[in-house]
Amino acid sequence: MPLPTWLYPTAAGLYCEPGDFYIDPWRPVARALITHAHTDHARPGCAHYLTAEENRLLLHARTGASSIETLAWGERQRIGEVEVSFHPSGHIRGAAQIRLTYRGEVWVITGDYKRHADPTTLPFEPLRAHGLISECTFGLPIYQWPDPQKVLQEIADWWEACREAGKNAVLYAYSLGKAQRLLASLPPVGPVYVHGSIATLNALYEAEGVALLPYKPLSAYDKRERGALVIAPPAFQKSRGIERLEPCEEAQASGWMAIRGRRRQKGLDRGFVLSDHADFPQLWETLRESAAETIIFTHGYTETMVQLARMRGYDAYLWETAYAGEVDVEPDGPFGGLAPDPAPGQLPQETPARDRAGLSGAGL
Repeated sequence: MPLPTWLYPTAAGLYCEPGDFYIDPWRPVARALITHAHTDHARPGCAHYLTAEENRLLLHARTGASSIETLAWGERQRIGEVEVSFHPSGHIRGAAQIRLTYRGEVWVITGDYKRHADPTTLPFEPLRAHGLISECTFGLPIYQWPDPQKVLQEIADWWEACREAGKNAVLYAYSLGKAQRLLASLPPVGPVYVHGSIATLNALYEAEGVALLPYKPLSAYDKRERGALVIAPPAFQKSRGIERLEPCEEAQASGWMAIRGRRRQKGLDRGFVLSDHADFPQLWETLRESAAETIIFTHGYTETMVQLARMRGYDAYLWETAYAGEVDVEPDGPFGGLAPDPAPGQLPQETPARDRAGLSGAGL
């Protein structure tokens, strides 16, 4: 199948011409369809947002937007000449794949996704399409996730060992998604404290009926206390706040912890391999289930995945985007986690219609 001439990247983001909307734009636009509330995908400043109903509260909290329209999972809406629907991606709460149908041609934008179960959201829904636009954050064979339940038990055992040794267990995890997954999955071992950015988002999860471990805000921590689990964003490791929690051990829950050197580089006592993205085998599982003939990779190990996909018979390309995937540092603040704006020349500029098809194959 040829590359779509009606769906292509621009300086503002992925643009659907017959619907006149953007998908996860990285600059303010008139109409934005949003896959999920991580702020490399959900930027503030757009005039109108459309997203999955499960993502509404999180999108408002992360962008401050007042004009947010929502669709139920699988509900179809026609925008211009394009039929649009949202389907669970399993990445974090409210995270969606976006299915577009135009003149009989079906394309699916995965956004970020994972294939493992998560008690805070619905599981990934396999979708069939003529073309698939996929992330590949962990698109190398070295990234193959262990059983998440075993990893969660390892975290609980580490916490218990810290408690018995009279230490606090400080666990670094993203404020949105990973922190809530941990709090919904870990057994109660001792007191739990969370960073303020996490507490704010926890309240939104709890408002929608997601059960989390009992916790207190980190501001309420008494430095004489020992044996607590403290969940904080990765940026907290470099702050002076860590001194209040000593004696402590520090760990991080991330897919990057599959690389031992990453843990040593960050000066961590432990690294737990727990990701909210698909691993290498799951990426290929998704491509096979989609039955797509054409694959476009947007962020991660894109060049490697394009080469491997072509070797396996796919018509594969990459599009340069501003999406960050899973990163080691998540800034705090109302729009924490923003990827930087792309440098001039890093992304394609607006392109005449006759040249748009060729734009998509850039990179290899």
